[in-house]
Amino acid sequence: MTFDISSTFVTAEGILRNLQIAPRAFIGQCDLMTFEPLLLLIAAAFLLAGFIKGVIGLGLPTVAMGLLAVTMPPAQALAIVIVPAIITNIWQTFVGPYLRDIIRRLWPLMVGTVFGIWLNRNMLTGPYARYGAVVLGILLVIYAIIGLSKFSFTVARRDEKWIGGIVGVLTGMVSAATGVQVIPSMPFMQAIGMEKDELVQALGVFFTVATVSLGFNLTSAGLLTAATALPGAVAMGAAFAGMSIGQAVRSRLEPEAFRRWFLVAMIFLGIYIAASATYNMMR
Repeated sequence: MTFDISSTFVTAEGILRNLQIAPRAFIGQCDLMTFEPLLLLIAAAFLLAGFIKGVIGLGLPTVAMGLLAVTMPPAQALAIVIVPAIITNIWQTFVGPYLRDIIRRLWPLMVGTVFGIWLNRNMLTGPYARYGAVVLGILLVIYAIIGLSKFSFTVARRDEKWIGGIVGVLTGMVSAATGVQVIPSMPFMQAIGMEKDELVQALGVFFTVATVSLGFNLTSAGLLTAATALPGAVAMGAAFAGMSIGQAVRSRLEPEAFRRWFLVAMIFLGIYIAASATYNMMR
């Protein structure tokens, strides 16, 4: 199955090129003519992101952040992504019997991530915020290359807690700057030898903790306000619709083939976001 991300979203980018998005009240500054295309873009991004999550079981925040970052700064994209991400991850957290064991094994990773997010809390809104889109694009490329190469390593049980703490801090710092939590946490969780179902539940637990921490960052920065309620509701509805469709067609698709095309598309999307942001900074 193939999908052309560029053709889907370049048109939307052209429509929204003149849309000024300000950190504290970006929705309130949009008139009706620009507000409606913005909601359509959000719905399309989350429909696709939800579909991908429904088919392969992950990727909703990463895909949604990548697609929305084409037309808005990562801070505003994260303000829209955060609530659907929290709710879908909470649902994933309680689907399975491994919660107690996951908390016992991954608490250093989660504590480290919370600390890293706090440590780097000003990256989305501070003087270096303009570099966020570049970093996000690079991370999408790295994430996709790791997935395609099936790079793997193992971490012994006796070492997983101290390594997990370090990985958590790094993941938190990256997440605070980009809104993406898969690097380097995902390779680590694969390396400690969790069963497939346990890993899926562990991702839900970890991403819930990380996204709630990011939510506090956004609230303190004035980005998560009532102005994001309608875009968040649109995102939520589209995400669950996409997940339902993805789950319904999962049996008819070859998940591994779909995953490969998805990762290839992430490479091109990441390159486009990073190159576009770099060009805008150089103008």
